[in-house]
This record gives sequence, structure tokens and C-alpha cells, in this order.
Amino acid sequence: MPRNVQRIDRRTALQTVASAAVASLAGCLSQNSPASDGTTAAGGPLQRVAVDGTTVIVALVSEADVDRLNLIQPNGELFAQQSVAAGVQQVSFEIGTTYPPGEYDIVALREDETIVETTIPIEPTLEIVEMGIGRNQPEEMWTGAEDEISEEAFITVSNQGTGPEAITKLLFIGDVPYPSDEQGTNYAGAEDVSGIYDSETDSEVGEVLLPADEQLTIYSSRSPFAFVPGGGTSCTNEEQTGKFDLILETRVGGDRVSKSYNIRYSASNEQEDCAITISEV
Repeated sequence: MPRNVQRIDRRTALQTVASAAVASLAGCLSQNSPASDGTTAAGGPLQRVAVDGTTVIVALVSEADVDRLNLIQPNGELFAQQSVAAGVQQVSFEIGTTYPPGEYDIVALREDETIVETTIPIEPTLEIVEMGIGRNQPEEMWTGAEDEISEEAFITVSNQGTGPEAITKLLFIGDVPYPSDEQGTNYAGAEDVSGIYDSETDSEVGEVLLPADEQLTIYSSRSPFAFVPGGGTSCTNEEQTGKFDLILETRVGGDRVSKSYNIRYSASNEQEDCAITISEV
């Protein structure tokens, strides 16, 4: 997202004539504009500030005498600014999924004088809620060929934070039949491979957007549970157990979100015919 970053003195940018009352509220700016849990009730000309998808929305009171709004990022630099025409009651800032997470300040100005400012946290918090295998839970998968979905996995992820996040890679590392590292598909270090399947386009996608206070299910695209000769684990005539890590790479936080699982393979005389069960570690 292109933007002009201007270095300013934080005390100057945040000097207030009237301090805003900050309180976390759940709710919406309007019926057509659902807000995240990061909604903040402000004061003076600022009625409410919220994050909706990848946009920060500022609602102004009808009699607001403001000619500019500044969005100040956590390090004190100007992230973006918007002029406010007379009579305008809603202003938005697009933050995308490359913004620095943390506390942002909304500063309302008139003729370069600060009228009021308020703070809103914009930071994602991802959690892996559930993970399953297509061969065991086909009802949780997309509609497709049975042999195809049986090799894939579904993962339910929630964003309990106050800002949007982009999931850029899905990895299975460890004792799965066809892991994402050099023991299997070997895409863990590839920048242009996500391992995430999009059922709407029937193709692999580069990233998946997860807005604040929402939950979604994503699917694997690289067959981590396919028994492939020379792959990670194959069926044998004896029961096998092991562990693997499910890993999500993200854009905003830049961190890996992971969860570990136990995996068990039943005994089988056929390389691809054993039952697989998983449980959280």
C-alpha cells in the first residue's frame, strides 16, 4: 500500500486541547459497516473509531468543525492523513495488511491546531482452533473428488485481535505422510508457494485475509496426507506414532502461529491403507 511517511514530533502531533475518553465497545458504525472489537468511543468531534476489514473508519459528529484527520502509527510517525470537507461525517484510512501493529492515534485538527485525539489498538491475534484430515472428516472439506480431498486438511483459524491479518503460508512439518519440508513437497522455504487452497477459484492462493474478530477455515493444497513413495511416512505392518507441527506464516505480525499434534498410523499390509488419527499435544 503506497503511502507518504512524514516524520513529526510526537508531542506536537498528539498535543490536545480536549482529551478523548477511550473505551472499548463492541458494535457497528452502521448496519452496513460492521466494526471489530477495536471500536473506540471518542470525544469532541470524533464520535467513534473502528477497524472494518482493512480500513480504519472514523465517524464524526454532525457539527464537527474539523478540516484534517491524522493517523499516527505506533512509532509516532504519520501513517496517513485525510482532509475533511464541511458536512462530512465519515472518513476512512486504508491500512491493508502491511501496517505495523500496535496503538494508533487519531488526531483531529482545525487550521493545524489539535482539537482532540484518541487511541485505538490495531493488532491481530491469531489462534488455530481446529485441524482435521479430509479422509477422516470429508464433511468439513470443499465439494470435490473423494481421493483429492482425502489427502488434504482443513484448519479453522480465528483472529481475536483488533486488526486484520494475512495468512501467507500453511506448513506441515514432522511425521505426516507428505510434509512441507525436504522430506516431502519441499516448499517451506519457497516465497511464491503458500500451500493454501481456495475452493472458489480451485487453485492455490498467495494469501488469505482474516479480519479482526472473525474466524475462517482454510485448506491445504499440497497433499500433506498423501502416501507418496519416498515421502515422510508410509504404512507398515506395525502401528506407528509420531508428532508434527501445523504452522501458519503471517504478514502483519511476521510471526509463525503453530500448534503441535500427535499422529498415529494403524498397522497395515498396504502402503496406503492404514488409518490415521491425530490429537493435540
